[in-house]
Amino acid sequence: MIVGIEGAVEHKEPTLVHLNVSGLIYEVFISLQTYGAIREPRVKLHTSHIIREDAQLLFGFFEKSEKVLFERLIKINGVGPKVAQAICSTFTPAQFGQVIAASDIAQLKRVPGIGPKSAGRILVELAGFDIELTAGHAAVPAASGEAAQALESLGFKKEEVAKALAKCESTETSALVKEALKLLQKL
Repeated sequence: MIVGIEGAVEHKEPTLVHLNVSGLIYEVFISLQTYGAIREPRVKLHTSHIIREDAQLLFGFFEKSEKVLFERLIKINGVGPKVAQAICSTFTPAQFGQVIAASDIAQLKRVPGIGPKSAGRILVELAGFDIELTAGHAAVPAASGEAAQALESLGFKKEEVAKALAKCESTETSALVKEALKLLQKL
C-alpha cells in the first residue's frame, strides 16, 4: 500500500500530476484543491492507493484532512473514487464539514455525479463526521474519530456522540472519551 509520495513534478493538469520519484514516474490523480496547492517543483502528497481488477489507481492529497475525507467517502455504497474526488474538488474538508453539519442537500447536489438520492445517503452515512473535518489540526480528527467509535460501541447514538464530542476540548482519545462520557451521562 502506497500511503505517500514525494517527487519532482514532471507534468501537472487539474485532475492529475506526474511525479518523478528517482527516475520512476507515477501518475497521481488529484483534486482541484490539491492542484491549486502544488506550486513548487517538488511536492509531497498523502496518497490513497486503490487496487482494482483492471487498474491500480493512486489518488494524491496535499492536506491529510482531504485524504481522510476521500477515504471516508469511498466507503459509502454508491460513492466511488471519481465522485469522492469531485467532492474534494468542490469543497475543502472544512467546507464539507459545514455541509454535513447543516445537512445541506442543495450544496451537495452541486457536485457533478451526485443527485438527490446520493446526496441524502452521503449525509446520513457521514452524520457526525463533520466534527473531524472542521477540527483545527490533524491529531484531533483522529482522536475524535476513535473516541466516537468507542462511544458508539458502548451503545450511544451517533448524533448524541457527535454533539458531546463537539463540546469536548481534549485532544487525546482517552481524555475525549472520559469528557464525552460525563456529558452523555447528563443527557
